[in-house]
Amino acid sequence: MTRLTATFGGLALYTILSAPLLAQEIADTIYSGGPILTINDAAPRAEAVAVKDGRILAVGARADMLAHQGDTTQVFDLNGRTMLPGFVDSHGHAVMGGLQALSANLLAPPDGKVQDITSLQDTLRTWIADNQAAIAAANLIVGFGYDQSQLAELRHPTKEDLDAVSQDVPIIVVHQSGHFGAANSAALAAADITRATPIPPGGVIRYADDGTPNGVLEENAFFLVLGKLMGGIGEEGFKTFARAGTQLWASFGYTTAQEGRATPQVAEIARAVAAAGDLPVDLAVYPDVLVDRDYILANRSDTYENGVRIAGAKLTIDGSPQGFTALRDRPYYDPVGSYPPGYKGYSAASEDQVNDAIEWAFENDIQILTHANGEGASDMLLSAIKAAEAKHGIDDRRPVLIHGQFLRKDQVAEMHDLNVFPSLFPMHTFYWGDWHRDFTVGPINADNISPTGWVRERGMMFGTHHDAPVAFPDSMRVLSATVTRRTRSGDILGPHQRVDVMTALKAMTLWPAYQHFEEDNKGSIEVGKIADFVILSDDPTAIDPETLATLKVQVTIKEDQAIYRATDGPKKAELIPPMGHHVLDVAHAATRSN
Repeated sequence: MTRLTATFGGLALYTILSAPLLAQEIADTIYSGGPILTINDAAPRAEAVAVKDGRILAVGARADMLAHQGDTTQVFDLNGRTMLPGFVDSHGHAVMGGLQALSANLLAPPDGKVQDITSLQDTLRTWIADNQAAIAAANLIVGFGYDQSQLAELRHPTKEDLDAVSQDVPIIVVHQSGHFGAANSAALAAADITRATPIPPGGVIRYADDGTPNGVLEENAFFLVLGKLMGGIGEEGFKTFARAGTQLWASFGYTTAQEGRATPQVAEIARAVAAAGDLPVDLAVYPDVLVDRDYILANRSDTYENGVRIAGAKLTIDGSPQGFTALRDRPYYDPVGSYPPGYKGYSAASEDQVNDAIEWAFENDIQILTHANGEGASDMLLSAIKAAEAKHGIDDRRPVLIHGQFLRKDQVAEMHDLNVFPSLFPMHTFYWGDWHRDFTVGPINADNISPTGWVRERGMMFGTHHDAPVAFPDSMRVLSATVTRRTRSGDILGPHQRVDVMTALKAMTLWPAYQHFEEDNKGSIEVGKIADFVILSDDPTAIDPETLATLKVQVTIKEDQAIYRATDGPKKAELIPPMGHHVLDVAHAATRSN
């Protein structure tokens, strides 16, 4: 029996055998009054949904659902809004997303206001003035989300730029990709970075003309410094990150989040926050396979405990495509910066490390998620999976390739043959599509970044993600980018790679639920599944696709409890008491995470 069958087969059997009994039960809540998109091909739309004990009791016509109404049943009036299954995070970093929620917002428009070094400095100064107590406690100033491709200077900020903000308190600013950063002189000193510091494998320390570090750090060099500087935040600080990050996910309609690269310490912090009842959503955690395999083996689980489970392992092969650190199979098109002729990027993990990690995962039946952006990194991954499968046989392991920005068509075919699940990043078409077209891969290959069209040609499922805190976990931006592939400038990258709205919604619900071995519990509105829902301001299948990004999450519901509701706009999330029934206390339900 496979792990999938052992975990979910009992639920499916229970649902089938108990269906006649369920039809006689009284619902806790009935949802109706607007379009309901079930993401169930057998019955794609419904008028109403009945819920009992946090699971879906019945789905169908409103008249049929009212047969489940009793004296204590609450009726949730959608008031014309659209309900879907709660979104499932195909790849993100919810705990570290708290860093984004609690640091200076250095993102470019439309998510922030930083467009040059001066506005970056001004944003930091404003944040410092408003956060004196937090800065004093941590002795650290943090900014998140700058992007040199969106700065007028087309370069990273240097230590001199940050010293102009503060020479006394360490400053670390994190690139939007999460793979780079810049530090001021105080931060470099606190992290012991000098001209004599050895460069860590898989990382780069950039230097000024005088031979001293200029403040810009790449990949493993950046992670090393960030880890040292963040150490002062302490366990309570990281618990605050976990709470803030998962609340941010809930505000965008996610009911299942992911911490896509954790240390054992971060995993244990997530567990502690969950045990205290402070996580509003489910959280699947994937500790780094190159850090502590014993921890993964001892703690991996198919079930959630207080909303958290250690779901598998994470491997990172290369870096950021927009930052020119992804490992390609050919030179970058026109990289901005000082790069040698024929530069192809580099790997953060060696071929031996990749082969060993994948072989270990297959041997121990551990699902492994692998970050591979460039063609060269994907070649390394697929070669390792092919060798591991030859040694350990075919089974339902569902290895996941994360990002795959520059996948070749032959690599998509190989992924199909090896049963590799693609978690793709179509948001790149919006945020960095113009940059990819002009500098990273050129106008021809840019049409095929995040190749969802090629994946669907082979009938493959896929997930779409935001990789937050790389970007905000903006579900509607994910949806829009997957359907339209519009860049910031309005260009369309690869019309042949676009998919329809319903396919894009499956890539945010049922298919990532499958990715997590949870498709029998989540991802569609069907009898027996968990009552995780998101309510949108309008029906995404009924509006102009070019306006998808303007849709708003109105309410997020986890196991029949409202964990988020919008407070602005003409429509407010509310429960309407029909026929004298009392209103469900949404304000109380919304505090489930506090």
